[in-house]
Amino acid sequence: MKNYETGHAKNVANLNKLIAQISYYDKYDPPVKALTVENLTKLHDKARKSVEEAETRRAANKNAIHHRQDVYQDLKPLCTRIVSHLGILNLSDGVFDHARSINKRIQGYGTSRKPDEEVAENGTEETTTSISTSRQSYTQQAEHFSHLLTLIRTIGNYKPNEKDLQKENMDKRLADMNNATARVDQTEAALNTALRTRNEVLYDKDTGLYSRVLDVKKYVKSVYGNGSDQFSRITAIPFHALR
Repeated sequence: MKNYETGHAKNVANLNKLIAQISYYDKYDPPVKALTVENLTKLHDKARKSVEEAETRRAANKNAIHHRQDVYQDLKPLCTRIVSHLGILNLSDGVFDHARSINKRIQGYGTSRKPDEEVAENGTEETTTSISTSRQSYTQQAEHFSHLLTLIRTIGNYKPNEKDLQKENMDKRLADMNNATARVDQTEAALNTALRTRNEVLYDKDTGLYSRVLDVKKYVKSVYGNGSDQFSRITAIPFHALR
C-alpha cells in the first residue's frame, strides 16, 4: 500500500516534469485552454495540495487508531480483576454469573476472531468490511464494559480500595474508550473525503491530471510527429491511472 500511495505523488511530480519539458517547445500552442502551460501549472498545484491533504488526514487517522489501541490495551485484564473482586463479596449466584458472562464477552470467548484486532491499523484504503469489523469489535467491547459498570452500580458493597477499580475511575475509562472510537470515526471520515478529492483531481475521466497528460501527449504528437524527439521525451515520462 505504501508504494501505491507513493504512485500518486509520482504522478504529480511527473506532471511538473512534463510541464518543464513542454515549456521549451516553441510550437506548443494548444487550442484547448486546459492544456496550456499556465493551466497545467494550476492543475499541478491543485493536485499536489490534494495529495498532501490526503496524507495529512491519513496520519491523523493512524494516530487516532493507535491512541484507541492504547486506551483499550489493558481492558481485558482489568475486567478479569473486577470479576475477581466481585468473587469476594458474597453475591448471589445469579449476579456473579451475570458478571462472569459479561467478562467472557469482553474477553472474546466464543468469537471467531480476536475482539481487539485492529484491522484498519494502517489507516489506508481497506475494504469497508474490514473497517466495519474492526470498529464493531471496539464498540462491542465498550458496550459490554458499560453493562459491567451498570451491574456494579447495583452492588452496594462494591467499594474497592484500588483506584482503577473504583466506579468513578471506570466511568472515566468508559468515556475515554467511547471518545477514542469517536475520534477514529471522525478522522476516518475526513480521510475518506480527502481521498475522494484527490482521486477526482488526479483521475477524473474528463478533468483529472491523468486525462490532461494523455491529451498533452496527443497534442505534442500532432504537432511534432510520432518519431520526433519532442514526443519521445514526454512519452518517456510515466503516469499511472491509480485510485
